[in-house]
Amino acid sequence: MALYGYSLLMIVDYTLLFFSALIAATILPFYSEAFLYWVIQESSSMAIPLLIATAGNVLGACVNWYLGRQILRFKDRRWFYFDAKQIARAQRGFQRYGQWTLLLAWLPIIGDPLTLIAGMMKVRFRVFLLLVTLGKASRYLLIAWLAL
Repeated sequence: MALYGYSLLMIVDYTLLFFSALIAATILPFYSEAFLYWVIQESSSMAIPLLIATAGNVLGACVNWYLGRQILRFKDRRWFYFDAKQIARAQRGFQRYGQWTLLLAWLPIIGDPLTLIAGMMKVRFRVFLLLVTLGKASRYLLIAWLAL
């Protein structure tokens, strides 16, 4: 069965790629690079998997940004995970290096917290989206190039 020239299997692969990239960009531990590499090897196009992975990963970062915008409302609750010192340290670090650090949002371990802190620091969404997209697309472009 084919839909607009794509097999059902390829559509499933693209859907799984999107969601693996989305989950990988949230604070959940997950990686999408190996799956992107495999999909590119199986696909007749490099551009489509690259765009799908980038879109999913950027959307996941946007979820983090939104959570960061909302998270400080809960700082006085007993169950709140971060203490005031941790929040202040993260905010100082972000202020010190600025919004350009969002170009590094693709990095393991520090990238996801960067996007969360950007929301806490009320970085304008347009700036956030541009910098995060540039960084994440560059990383996926490198993986796509390696896959070929």
